[in-house]
Amino acid sequence: MTPQAVFELLQRQRDTFHSGATRSVAARRALLDRLDAAIRRHEAALFAALKEDLGKSEFEAYTSEVGLVYKEIKHARKRLARWSRPRRVRTDLHNWPGSSRLYPEPYGVCLIIAPWNYPVQLLLSPLVGAVAAGNTAVVKPSEVSAATASVLQAMFDDCFEPVTVASVCGDAEFTSRLLDEPWDKIFFTGSVPVGRIVMEKAARRLTPVTLELGGKSPVIVDRSANLGYTARKIVWGKYLNAGQTCVAPDYLLVEGADRAAELVALMRATITDFYGGDPLAAEEGSRIINERHFQRLNAMLRDEAPIFGGRSDPARRRIEPTIVFPADPAHPSMADEIFGPILPVIPRDSFDDCVAFARERPKPLAAYLFSESRANQDRFLAEVPCGGGGINTVVLHVASTHLPFGGVGPSGLGSYHGKASFDAFTHWKGILRQSSRLELKVAYPGREPSLSAVRKLMG
Repeated sequence: MTPQAVFELLQRQRDTFHSGATRSVAARRALLDRLDAAIRRHEAALFAALKEDLGKSEFEAYTSEVGLVYKEIKHARKRLARWSRPRRVRTDLHNWPGSSRLYPEPYGVCLIIAPWNYPVQLLLSPLVGAVAAGNTAVVKPSEVSAATASVLQAMFDDCFEPVTVASVCGDAEFTSRLLDEPWDKIFFTGSVPVGRIVMEKAARRLTPVTLELGGKSPVIVDRSANLGYTARKIVWGKYLNAGQTCVAPDYLLVEGADRAAELVALMRATITDFYGGDPLAAEEGSRIINERHFQRLNAMLRDEAPIFGGRSDPARRRIEPTIVFPADPAHPSMADEIFGPILPVIPRDSFDDCVAFARERPKPLAAYLFSESRANQDRFLAEVPCGGGGINTVVLHVASTHLPFGGVGPSGLGSYHGKASFDAFTHWKGILRQSSRLELKVAYPGREPSLSAVRKLMG
């Protein structure tokens, strides 16, 4: 698509938005229903594409992608009328007589850019919020997950008129050109370096943005943790989608070298239990998305032999679940977000050391604690900044329609899921309404009351 074609598409969507066609609750519900129906019609094709791109089984494709979108649609549709009502708030005494309300106003024409690791969920979940809020939208699937992008393109062509919701495809250069257009809202999910570019381009037009980025999400395991339970939760969350999950455990901080060794032994046994004695030989299993990322991950393991795993299958771009222990904080896997099935385990002398280590690093998208100590749980919540996370669990907070999901600082800006998705694509404008039938003239020039009286009223 040429820059001129993109500009014309944006203008047609802006005309549609200004016509009011997407604004009524009935119209929003109808669009959500059409999206739901289109996903169901293309579900088998989406499963096949996710298998081709990432090696996902149908079970994983449904539970981590398609099923979550159905859940978002159902949640939004049920609550849409309530979310869309103006909210009455209190009116200050000095503004009487009058009434104050917040009115939800959709931004207008929105751009949604999705990544390749969960190419269905991370494109369609934000779209649910954009449509529920009354916007038009242009969505950009990732060209890296090419098979899924192709199915999504066909699905949108089948589901929507381009003047309401349109899908566009292209490479990084095309995406850069997209960002130069005058959008009313940009929603981006992806890497931190690209997030900076998105924010810089949006800043030129002062365009509102939501950035869902990443970072190195730590897991702290203290001495009170139930290690068997902890091992199972961490192994599941870390190696889901071959570790290509933005909120996957990125590294472990374990209180005590003895407890760290015990946990590693339990995780090794759990990996064998979950994936068999030879994970690379299994027919089912997620793969690394492309050759560049496959080589990047293998390079992390060249300088130091892992304690477990580390083998790879170049023909299928698969790397078996890998544990590096004891990991040096200077190990290559600790430099940037891993985004793969490699887990560094770092023993620390105390819980204080674990907290300090996590806190000294950039604020992550997620952080997790495994502990039976309420005091340590309270300290974790108070002292370890992050976008979100869990206590005695990993990853699952992102599957909730009742918890806002988003990063902070270098891991993102803004949040979504459930009501937060509606709010991400809505400007709540505050309106004070007064009647012309009763005019208080005390603040007009020449009629001001004494300053002492105003202090009592406003102070």
